[in-house]
Amino acid sequence: MAEATQLNFEVIDVTLHTGSVIATDKETLLGGAMTGKIREVLERRGVIVFPQMNLSDEEQIAFTHTLGTFAHEAGEGNDGGDAVYPITMDETINPVAAYLKGAFYWHIDGTMSDRPIFASVMSSRALAAEGGDTEFCNTYAAWDAIPEDEKRQLESLKVKHAFWRSQIYWNPEPSHAEFQNWLSRGSNTLPLVWKHRSGRKSLVLGATALQVEGMDLTESEALLVRLRDWATEPRFVYRHKWGLGDLVVWDNTGTMHRAMPYDHNSGRLMHRTKLEGEETFA
Repeated sequence: MAEATQLNFEVIDVTLHTGSVIATDKETLLGGAMTGKIREVLERRGVIVFPQMNLSDEEQIAFTHTLGTFAHEAGEGNDGGDAVYPITMDETINPVAAYLKGAFYWHIDGTMSDRPIFASVMSSRALAAEGGDTEFCNTYAAWDAIPEDEKRQLESLKVKHAFWRSQIYWNPEPSHAEFQNWLSRGSNTLPLVWKHRSGRKSLVLGATALQVEGMDLTESEALLVRLRDWATEPRFVYRHKWGLGDLVVWDNTGTMHRAMPYDHNSGRLMHRTKLEGEETFA
């Protein structure tokens, strides 16, 4: 159902649980007057699409600032200034593109940190001829739909996450040197169920999830796979087919996402900015 806030700002929910399209213009988007509404929709729906906004890098950075604190991460800065980060498989553009191959599997950004980024902002600059969609699942809605008796069994569980686990998905036989490099990126033990300061709860899963504490490996893997299947059922998922110039924002604290396969020589290019985390895993 469409919700008309003002003439140049209309919110349209595109699936039952996940994803909204906002029809607006650059002036409204960059002016910041609708920031509160955008953040409310973001928490409620997980993903917002602004079709064919065609923002410049400077405009994307300015828009990101309207939503919160701009996140500066290792390798993403520009001599300390604000910059967009290129998402591409072209190593002439992004020398560490190989690490991005983990993004083809369901994940949450920042599981190696106690306070992950709040949200990502991404715009499309070049598209693959085929493939390259992005899927998002709503981990708030997935948790809410779990039967109450099972919730009681899950709420106290903790899960060890490791960066190397996400890389094994795409490279199951790394060299020892490569594996040691992955190990250097760290591990972290997190709650399976994130109790947010808002009072809502969401599942913390994804490709970095290694093992549930107190369970043997097989039992743990069975639970993590089952919950991933549950959270990524079609009713919780929005799949975005990119148009050139689209701007997409997603709540990293209440969704998982993954890129869909495409030809890595296609020239597909996305520009990403991020917002600093505002709460710790708890």
